[in-house]
Order: sequence, then C-alpha cells, then structure tokens
Amino acid sequence: MDGEDNQIVVPPSFVALCADARGRLRLAPAAVRERYELCEDLACSLVEPAQAQYERAPSEAGILNTMHVALASDVGGLSREEAGWVVRRLAELLQWQAPGLPRIRPSASGDGREKRDFGPVK
Repeated sequence: MDGEDNQIVVPPSFVALCADARGRLRLAPAAVRERYELCEDLACSLVEPAQAQYERAPSEAGILNTMHVALASDVGGLSREEAGWVVRRLAELLQWQAPGLPRIRPSASGDGREKRDFGPVK
C-alpha cells in the first residue's frame, strides 16, 4: 500500500478488510487508501459526539454498539467490516473497550498477516 506520491500509510488492520482470503486486494490500492481516509476521518469526527453521549449516559459499550448499528446500516455508506473498523478505531481513540464487535488481530503464525476474529474483544 505504498505509493510514491502518497504519504498516507494504510494500517494492516484496514488493508485486511479489503483483501480476499489469500491476502490479495479486492480493490485498487488508491481505492483502499480512499476508503481508509474516509473511515479514519469518520472515527476522528465521532470522538466528540461519543464523549458528549458518555456525559449523559456513561456506557461505553452502549455508545459504541449504537454507533456500530448506525454505521453498518444501509444508510451509513460503509460496509459492515468498515463500520466495525470505524467503531474499533473510535474506541481506540477514546481508550474504551469495544466488546462484541468483530475485530482484526494479527495471526498467530507471525507472518505479519492479520485475521478476522469475531469473538469478544479482550
């Protein structure tokens, strides 16, 4: 995902969303970068609204799950995987846990690839 003219580095966790089972990208690298930028910007823009919701109803999991449902809906414009990534990134930015959401984790093989894990976040 390196481009000579582009300094944006797409993290492996996002690249994995756009790859098939063999690790090959299903989209052009420029499209992956564009989707990543959209998702990263969205996660960053949701920090303040999430914090405001937390002041009214302090349930990290409830806020994140509600946002996940909204983002994963047909109206959200994101794939289900992208919606999960945005919410996990938001949780990371807020330093919150994101229980029960699909997540991407490194494979145990140590080959640098990541695999999807639909178990609870620990």
